[in-house]
Amino acid sequence: MKAVFKTVVPNKSIDLYVKNIMLFEKERNLYTSLPFFADGYPGLMFQQTEQRLVVYPYNKTMSTVFLYGQTLNPISLEIFGTYRIIVFQLYPFVLKSLFDILPNDIKDNCCDMTDFLKRIGTDFDSNLCNGMTTKELIESITEIIILLAERKTKSLDKNIVCAVKDIIESKGQKNIQSVILKTSLSSRTFERRFLAEIGLSAKHFAKIIQFQSSMKQLSSKEYIKLTDIVYQNGFADQSHFIRSIKTFTGRTPKYFKNR
Repeated sequence: MKAVFKTVVPNKSIDLYVKNIMLFEKERNLYTSLPFFADGYPGLMFQQTEQRLVVYPYNKTMSTVFLYGQTLNPISLEIFGTYRIIVFQLYPFVLKSLFDILPNDIKDNCCDMTDFLKRIGTDFDSNLCNGMTTKELIESITEIIILLAERKTKSLDKNIVCAVKDIIESKGQKNIQSVILKTSLSSRTFERRFLAEIGLSAKHFAKIIQFQSSMKQLSSKEYIKLTDIVYQNGFADQSHFIRSIKTFTGRTPKYFKNR
């Protein structure tokens, strides 16, 4: 049976915190490897597998629900058996506010959310979830985000929220100084607060967003020549584009072009 992948628009009640909801699903599956590259977003992931889900190259077997931080190094999800995966792609400024987690502490890492969810009165027992439809699971996770938003003890940094969205909307091409000028902060204060809230410098975050935009175009074959991707995504030249792809995937554009 063919694998299912689709995106779901988050409920308006959580769209300040959640950019996208992604669904991966396949029945009658023996083994699947799903590659994940840097995209600028942490996420809350629910996963059900017939046997197990292992994150490679860390060889870490994952729990039913876990929170992951900024993914800088390429990883893959090694899935054994039938699977259903729901990912709430979070805006990077919500980790401190909603989960009381410092972004640097979870960068290229993840944490089991089982005990955390029990503390707030929610139990995502895998046996209980077996009887739930995907729609019901998405609604349940949405309710968790709403609950966390209502209980949050730290406010969002509005200047950093605006800066992040500015960078995302420009696909990482906007000059960082022009982003800073739209805030009420000095360059030094902005960089310090951006790093504290996101776990990355603004320049590094912009490079990841730029990479993701070019990677999407490369993977979907929406170009005639590679130089189309280079200049449409604001790279200075083809060598900068190749370096970006290789940095975040470990492979050259030729590998993805030929797939």
